[in-house]
Amino acid sequence: MTTIDFKLTRDSFGRLNLTTADGVLHEHVSPVRAFPIQAPLDGLALVNTDGKEVVWIERLEDLPADYAAMVAEELGGREFMPEISRIIDVTSFATPCTWTVATDRGETDFVLRGEEDIRRIGRDALLVSDTHGIHFLIRNQWELDRHSKKILDRFL
Repeated sequence: MTTIDFKLTRDSFGRLNLTTADGVLHEHVSPVRAFPIQAPLDGLALVNTDGKEVVWIERLEDLPADYAAMVAEELGGREFMPEISRIIDVTSFATPCTWTVATDRGETDFVLRGEEDIRRIGRDALLVSDTHGIHFLIRNQWELDRHSKKILDRFL
């Protein structure tokens, strides 16, 4: 359980500021997830501009609703990881190639440089990186449709 002995506010520029119980102000803190894929709601740190942890939060739901909303909003603006639900097409089975995929944020195309840009995360999940450094998540490769699995098998 997270002990709430701090005050979280936004400054006039919309950045998060944290004041500890002893009155120390930490300006422009940022939330960072410890396990962004496997446990996104567990284990968050609020870090200062030097990247040092100021506060540890066990679970986002432990925070008061207004603090949780501010942290969630900040995370939403900072993290961008579309989740692939279907692989529609690839231009080639040799890399580099362009993938057309359906994600939770709509259909998109991206270029896969090489097979090494598909990394396993645990037993079921995959992380696919495009040439621009955007990470796409396949939460469970076994739940993809047959066509998607067939394409994916060619690259794994």
